[in-house]
Amino acid sequence: MTKGRTLLSEFQTFLLRGNVVDLAVGIVIGAAFAALVKSLVETLITPIVAAIIGKPDFSNLHFTIHHSVFLYGDFLNALISFISIAAAVFFFVVKPVNALVARRTRESDPESETTPCTECLSEIPKLAKRCAACGSPQTPTATMA
Repeated sequence: MTKGRTLLSEFQTFLLRGNVVDLAVGIVIGAAFAALVKSLVETLITPIVAAIIGKPDFSNLHFTIHHSVFLYGDFLNALISFISIAAAVFFFVVKPVNALVARRTRESDPESETTPCTECLSEIPKLAKRCAACGSPQTPTATMA
């Protein structure tokens, strides 16, 4: 009975570890995001492509060589879907996140940034006038805006 309780306890510990929970949340959010992107492609991007090209669905396009049918229309549908999803992810996720990260990097506190001491190479704040480890005078390297 204690072995079963220990096994159950270990299983509970495994499930409640941070990386397992994070992975589960990531999968759920990923599935929701996939549904959102699929809806964007089907309801907005595909009709735009159909308006430009004139056909909303290419699945009927094919050619035949020696009684072998090549359904290249299905491939075109998949290609357009892939390019549309990749563009949606790039423009609506990657670019905004990169801009946010760049803005946060620019707005970082200069006092929290460090530089190596010119004498002992320990890390000191960029605005420091003396090294805390060896006491040698330093020239502040941060630019004041």
